[in-house]
Amino acid sequence: MNSNSIPAKQGLYDPQFEHDACGVGFIVQMKGQASHAIVEQGLTILLNLDHRGACGAEKNSGDGAGILLQIPHRFFQTHLEFDLPAAGTYGVGMIYSSPDPSQRIASRSKFEQIVAEEGQRVLGWRDVPTDHSSLGATARASEPFVQQVFIACAEGLDQLAFERKLYVIRKRSHSLRRPDIDPSWYPSSLSSRTIVYKGMLMPVQVGQYYPDLQNPDLESALALVHSRFSTNTFPSWERSHPYRYIAHNGEINTLRGNINWMHARQSLFESELFGADIQKIRPVINIDGSDSLIFDNALELLTLAGRSLPHAVMMMIPEPWAAHESMDEAKKAFYEYHSCLMEPWDGPASIAFTDGTMMGAVLDRNGLRPSRYYVTKDDLVIMASEAGVLPIEPERIAFKGRLQPGRMFLVDMQAGRIVSDAEIKQEIATAQPYRQWLDQHLVELSQLPDAPVEMPSSLSLMQRQMAFGYTFEQLRLLLTPMARDGVEAIGSMGADTPLAVLSDRPKLLYDYFQQLFAQVTNPPIDSIREEIITSPITTIGAERSLLQPEPESCRLIKLKTPILSNEELAKLKQLHGDFQSRTLEILFDPKTRAAGLEAAMQRLCQQADQAIAAGISILILSDRNISREQAAIPALLAVSGLHHHLIRAGSRTRVGLVLESGEPREVHHYALLLGYGCGAINPYLAFETLEAMIAQGSLLNIEPATACKNYIKAATKGITKVASKIGISTLQSYRGAQIFEAIGLNQSVIDAYFAWTASRIEGADLAVIAQEAALRHYHAFPDREVNGHNLDVGGEYQWRKDGEAHLFSPETIHTLQKAVREGSYDLYKKYALLVNEQNQKHFTLRGLLQFQPRQPIPIEAVEPVEAILSRFKTGAMSYGSISQEAHEALAI
Repeated sequence: MNSNSIPAKQGLYDPQFEHDACGVGFIVQMKGQASHAIVEQGLTILLNLDHRGACGAEKNSGDGAGILLQIPHRFFQTHLEFDLPAAGTYGVGMIYSSPDPSQRIASRSKFEQIVAEEGQRVLGWRDVPTDHSSLGATARASEPFVQQVFIACAEGLDQLAFERKLYVIRKRSHSLRRPDIDPSWYPSSLSSRTIVYKGMLMPVQVGQYYPDLQNPDLESALALVHSRFSTNTFPSWERSHPYRYIAHNGEINTLRGNINWMHARQSLFESELFGADIQKIRPVINIDGSDSLIFDNALELLTLAGRSLPHAVMMMIPEPWAAHESMDEAKKAFYEYHSCLMEPWDGPASIAFTDGTMMGAVLDRNGLRPSRYYVTKDDLVIMASEAGVLPIEPERIAFKGRLQPGRMFLVDMQAGRIVSDAEIKQEIATAQPYRQWLDQHLVELSQLPDAPVEMPSSLSLMQRQMAFGYTFEQLRLLLTPMARDGVEAIGSMGADTPLAVLSDRPKLLYDYFQQLFAQVTNPPIDSIREEIITSPITTIGAERSLLQPEPESCRLIKLKTPILSNEELAKLKQLHGDFQSRTLEILFDPKTRAAGLEAAMQRLCQQADQAIAAGISILILSDRNISREQAAIPALLAVSGLHHHLIRAGSRTRVGLVLESGEPREVHHYALLLGYGCGAINPYLAFETLEAMIAQGSLLNIEPATACKNYIKAATKGITKVASKIGISTLQSYRGAQIFEAIGLNQSVIDAYFAWTASRIEGADLAVIAQEAALRHYHAFPDREVNGHNLDVGGEYQWRKDGEAHLFSPETIHTLQKAVREGSYDLYKKYALLVNEQNQKHFTLRGLLQFQPRQPIPIEAVEPVEAILSRFKTGAMSYGSISQEAHEALAI
């Protein structure tokens, strides 16, 4: 384990999948009157949220708990050996450090050097009194030394400018967390407004561990508390809440995409407020943190860069605006404009937030996390994950309520009142002429001039279908209902075909991935009954600086759906002026196999870099020009590989990615392409196939234009449905979110082209992927003409003699049915033998396992029956490990 008690990646465990689900609450004195009573009541709320947290095997080693307070100026004045300036003119850092005094001395010295380089001055240090007598062994084993540092504000800085300097100092100080300096270094907070007392504690232990919290001189007008439940993950001192701005109950389902996009945007960051300091805060996101910490990182940056805290929260957790018919036009324009700057951080979330001057809370658009509040007649506001966390006499209550989906609750202590959701958002939404900016710069795809559609290839349709792995079964069972009815085909759950990595047939790269679905703590969304909160709308183009919004920040192309018709793609290919596009071919020589495929990917990335440097804002990846000599790079490999290359290069947000491919045709394909960064997809071969099916009249009897329109509608609804199963509401958030795991892909492929994707079972490397692509290609372009008239039968969904193998074949099913009808044990054994033999043909992962039988223990080689029975009852001997003689003896 490392110093923060989170293990390194090993076996099936990967720390990037750490999540938590918890209890959150706060109390605030509306008029801003600080008192020790607020601290005591905050601890009481925390204690009453104990059941929402968790502990380990030891009941006194908690998953984490803590409390955020205002800087207690009077307390520090009486408990420090050095003088303090006026409140608000100094900052306090709450820092975890090494228990080793020599390492603490080294890290303190280097930290003071950083402070001096940033033009500020360290006033002194304080060793925070702690009492770990109530802690369990696990919590003690990773317990850091807790210290406080006091930093004076340089002359000429206002408090917000000083907060930005403290932020820069804290970000720079993360370099001290090294084995050779201070492996435990971690600033829980560093601010002139707030301070955080937290740790790997049970709620009842917080006040015991930090005696400061029991001191009557320690006063605050607010207290934000949190009891952590680290769902299927490891607790740690750092990952306990509250963080610097928030405490969070829930999960951010789009986290991987949010991290990727924030990392990519860093190269464009410009800020008049930060100036040259903007270079010092990278990386903005602490990727070693939990989803809550990463959300806090982004919110902190947006706020310090000049937006108000409520404004930043509205950006990150927007209301469902696209389908909201009665929403105020100014507010809808605000959300639409900011959707051009940032994708929603989507997931079930109840987030309480504060900067020390205000306290607020918000639910995500789904409202899947409860939060209830009381307001008393003596100006207290209490909110928590449930009612009753603080005993309040009924006669003291002025009113009570609950948070509503997408609504914000805000207590402004400077104004001394609760500010309504409508008032907050009206003020923020009308601060800039967002609708005017949108009208001037946001372009809808339908508004672009028409352009001639590219003529089909000279190759036959059948030949191209073979090259991309089409089967007759897909035409009949998948494409037909989509084009005819505008919805996906309905089928039963389950599959008994081999995993892609175990199949003898060349599989598309999509088949190596499986969608992740909602777990216990992040329920799915009903995309049909909750259609108002889902949205397929997205944008493509080059983004501008997230930190310096301007009218041109929304100069993008708006798409109602990410699935493009041929006419719509033609418009994008003819772009000029503010938007420029370039088509890059995704082809390779199949004879060169893995080396050629890798070289083609490198060439694609180089061409993309050159195009971006030339000012191209939309890249169209196309495999239209396949030929006998040139095979298509698997579309998913091309899209994801380029997407991750551009993220690493810091240029991803400067260009939109569009795919023109004959390969994708079903919802799973589209979901994967979007999940790995594609902005829009034109499945030209699917459209040509539908037209051919209509011309033949065998499967479809509908107008071609209607068929294509229905197909796009079905694909769009299908993608929305898949996203909703993980609790994601918008396709804009789903794009780049990588809500998939790979099954049977080698780690070298993951690292190069699908970074940060879980791949617990390795297998196919680039050589296998290239070989499978080549096999499909040679099926369409054989040396000798073998079968140029019919597509493969398929057999994925229904057993076919020449199709994919099935674990339950007609022979196995018939044998089982006959054995049951005739009551024949011999026939049952024949059925079992058939299944076992099929399993040995590598259908499933469990079929690869071999078990070594344990040798039975002869009765004469062990103790008397009484001793055997005693050992059996105590668990020292298992029933299956003894011989038949011993079984009979025990039975007697």
